[in-house]
Amino acid sequence: MSSAPRTNGKDRVPPRGDPPIVTHDPAPEREIRPIVCLADSQLLFWQVPDRGEPWLASIRRLLPDGEVSAAYLGASNGDDPAFYSIFSAAMETMGIDDHRMIRSTFPEEDRAFLEQADLILLAGGDPVRGWRVFEQSGIRDVISRRYFEGALLVGVSAGAVQLGWAAATDAPSADRGTESEENPEAEEVELTFRLVPAVIGAHEEADDWQNLQRLLRSSALSIRGLGIPSGGGLLYHPDGTVEPVRRPLQEIVIDEGELRQSLLFPGDSVPDEAEASMSAAPTVH
Repeated sequence: MSSAPRTNGKDRVPPRGDPPIVTHDPAPEREIRPIVCLADSQLLFWQVPDRGEPWLASIRRLLPDGEVSAAYLGASNGDDPAFYSIFSAAMETMGIDDHRMIRSTFPEEDRAFLEQADLILLAGGDPVRGWRVFEQSGIRDVISRRYFEGALLVGVSAGAVQLGWAAATDAPSADRGTESEENPEAEEVELTFRLVPAVIGAHEEADDWQNLQRLLRSSALSIRGLGIPSGGGLLYHPDGTVEPVRRPLQEIVIDEGELRQSLLFPGDSVPDEAEASMSAAPTVH
C-alpha cells in the first residue's frame, strides 16, 4: 500500500465508469446544487466555532430564499420515526417548517410532496435495503429528476453511500462462482444513484476503511473511493470538485492492482475546542 500526497480544500474527482442514472431530460435553466454527504448526523447539529452559527446555516444558503420544503426518506432504516425526529430537529435549526417523511410505500400524497421538495435527505441504515425500496417504489426516478431540477440532496451514512456509485451486498449471484475463485476479494455490488463519481464509505475509520477497500477491489468497479470519517462530510460541487467538511476525507484508488491512499483536508482547520459542541449532538449512523 502506498500513500499519495495530501491536499487541502477542494479536490477534483474525475468521473469514471458508467454515467449516473438519468430517466429524463435535465432542465438546463435550473441551477444544479452541490450534493451533501455526511458520515452521520453530527454535522446537522454542529456549531461552527469561527462563525458563531450552525453549520446548517451554510446549507440553508444553498437553497432558494423564502419558504422551502424538505423531504426525508427513511427506507434504509425501515421508516423508523426516531430517525425522523432528528431530521425534524435539524430542519427547525434551518427554519424549515414544511417537511415530511416520504414513506417506503410511496403513496400519492408523498409522491406529490417529493416532486416539489427543495431539500431531500436520504437517511442512514442499510444502503442496499433502502436502494431496493427506491427502485421498486419509483422513488429512485423522482430523486434523480429532482436533482437535475435543482433540489439539494443530502445523504447521511447509508444515504451518502447511495448518492455515490455502489454499495456492497451479501446477496449471492448465480454467475459469481468463477469470479469468486479467481478473485476471492470480489464483492457483490449494487449500483446506486452514481451522482457522486466515487464509492462512498462512512464512519469506518476504526477499521482502516477495510469494507471500502474490499468493495473497490471488486472486478465490477473501476472508480475511486472516498471515506468520510465520523463527524465529517463532503460537498460534491457541480464542477466536479469535492470539498471536505470538518474532517479529512480518505481517498482510496486502485491503480494497476496497487492500493493507494491519500488524505483530502478541509480548507480551514477546526480548533479542538469545537469538540465539545460535537459531543453534545445526537448521533445516528
